[in-house]
Amino acid sequence: MKIYDITPIGKPRMTQRDRWHKRPATAAYWTYKAQVRLLGVTLPESGYHVTFVIPMPKSWSQKKRAQHAGQPHQQKPDKDNLEKALLDAIFDEDSRIWDGRVTKVWGEKGQIIIKTQEGAEA
Repeated sequence: MKIYDITPIGKPRMTQRDRWHKRPATAAYWTYKAQVRLLGVTLPESGYHVTFVIPMPKSWSQKKRAQHAGQPHQQKPDKDNLEKALLDAIFDEDSRIWDGRVTKVWGEKGQIIIKTQEGAEA
């Protein structure tokens, strides 16, 4: 199991205009991709389980934080957009990926936790 301290973000919907007009959502996405590459995050082509830990808002009370820590995150960003952003950051061509599991939970700080099956090369 590998744990990377980085706040996950979902891949934004992008247009041709984003090549020259830098919106905050796309700028954050490009920064995220660069951070993932700097951390050396890797995934095998199959047999992985990625857990995205989404940080709880600072405005939440300690009681609410305690209730939600480790619980399922059931709002945006969608798990498929989180996975899409991670795969795009790791692979130039992610069509080789054929099997993987994704979970998203609440946590105190943003993290990406990657577990691989026995024999799967990351």
